Amino acid sequence: MRHYEIVFMVHPDQSEQVPAMIERYTAMVTEKGGKVHRLENWGRRNLEYPINKIYKATYVLMNVETTFDVISQLENTFRYSDAVIRSLVLRVDEAVTTPSPLAKEGEEKAVVAE
Repeated sequence: MRHYEIVFMVHPDQSEQVPAMIERYTAMVTEKGGKVHRLENWGRRNLEYPINKIYKATYVLMNVETTFDVISQLENTFRYSDAVIRSLVLRVDEAVTTPSPLAKEGEEKAVVAE
């Protein structure tokens, strides 16, 4: 099995469906014997440029270890889902389990707010 990094952006009108989408995509990976090494919901963020007159989206990052068949199935799901406006799947050399810079930034803001 190979390691992949997946980022997808969810349409702001569908943001209440994000937890169910994450659960469904995680189940797709684990059903075939894969592992989810890192899962981060970055929340709603501004887009750098508008996509189909949309200015915000909910970002989700997943680092998984799975087979290519599952990745192609995920890509098809992203492509034909109206809720996912953009996605990116990258093959990486090893599992990444450390928090991303965006997740660290969110933790720092939470600590400052307290």
